[in-house]
Amino acid sequence: MSDETPEEAPVDDVPKEEPPTEEPAVEEVATEPEEERDPLEAALERAEVAEKEIAYKEAEIQNVRKRLMAEKAEAIQFGGMGMARRMLTVLADVDRAMTGIEEDDQSALAQGLRLLRNKMWHELQADGVSPVEAKGAEFDPSKMEAIATIPPSDDFPSGTVVDVLEQGYMYKSKVILVARVVVASE
Repeated sequence: MSDETPEEAPVDDVPKEEPPTEEPAVEEVATEPEEERDPLEAALERAEVAEKEIAYKEAEIQNVRKRLMAEKAEAIQFGGMGMARRMLTVLADVDRAMTGIEEDDQSALAQGLRLLRNKMWHELQADGVSPVEAKGAEFDPSKMEAIATIPPSDDFPSGTVVDVLEQGYMYKSKVILVARVVVASE
């Protein structure tokens, strides 16, 4: 590069542009029609706008109240669902323990497991737990999970549950454990 580059003028020497002075004149023009308006009309217009806003806010409050009441009712209705889900895992463990026990076994251990299983199941049923009826039914993906598929037959047409690998359960109207099933499918 050469040393002959022209010196740049300092930034302070650049003349500053004055802001346009036409804006205040525009504001004065805008205020003149408001002065010509009747004060009563302006007050009525403001009151009408305020009434609409109040009505909107009241409707919004009513909607929030309704939503909160529905959420509260659902929380009360399904409040025990978590405990039921945990107890169903314990019930499954008891069922697995009972698989090694013969039906005619009258030992204290066998009787105790049967009693425990029956008592737990009756308490869960009283709380609103019910089994998902799957075997022989139409496959419902909202309540069932297909673990395997087999070709359809005369007894089990396509889309029908052939076998239940793990029992599913509902708590009132909600699924808490999906049934794991084998489905007849092409």
